[in-house]
Amino acid sequence: MKRLIIGIGGMTNGGKSTLSRSLRGIVPNSCILSQDSFFKDDSVVPVDSHGFKQYDTLDALHMDRMMSEVRSWVQDPQRFMLSQGLSVQDSTVFALIVEGFLIFNYGPLNELFDKRYFLQIPYETCKLRRGSRVYMPPDPMGYFDGHVWPMYLKNRKEMENMVQDLVFLDGTQKREDLLATVYKDVQQMFTAV
Repeated sequence: MKRLIIGIGGMTNGGKSTLSRSLRGIVPNSCILSQDSFFKDDSVVPVDSHGFKQYDTLDALHMDRMMSEVRSWVQDPQRFMLSQGLSVQDSTVFALIVEGFLIFNYGPLNELFDKRYFLQIPYETCKLRRGSRVYMPPDPMGYFDGHVWPMYLKNRKEMENMVQDLVFLDGTQKREDLLATVYKDVQQMFTAV
């Protein structure tokens, strides 16, 4: 059985989930594991000196639970997919698409990726996209400039010091073009595995 683990990381509202869903739609026997599904309860997320919740740190996430899910997939991709209600085609090739904003900052997870993509968009685009989304709890006034963007820059620098083989993607490109770029790589990896 061939297994491929693809990491799709990037900044908030950079297009990670959109690209992951699109890829899942055309790669047989694939499933998505989203880091956003592993946030800790809001009541335990620390607050900084400005009163901003510290969601943009690994401490705000149940990375142990996320790793447990990844290990479950690695152990038996077919059983994992069936347990998630996903159909499995008659094949010996499986792909796990892991998407999230700090997936490359967590060493144990980062070591498992066969390929790493990082979506980036300019500050203005990011702020505009973030402002158009509804979060629960909602972003307080000044949260993007006072916390989200500075933490992105900090986390990105840390990631770049840890990871050498990232493929940077322009999140302002057309969805179809981003998908075509990644899908071409995935096809090549499947034939090489």
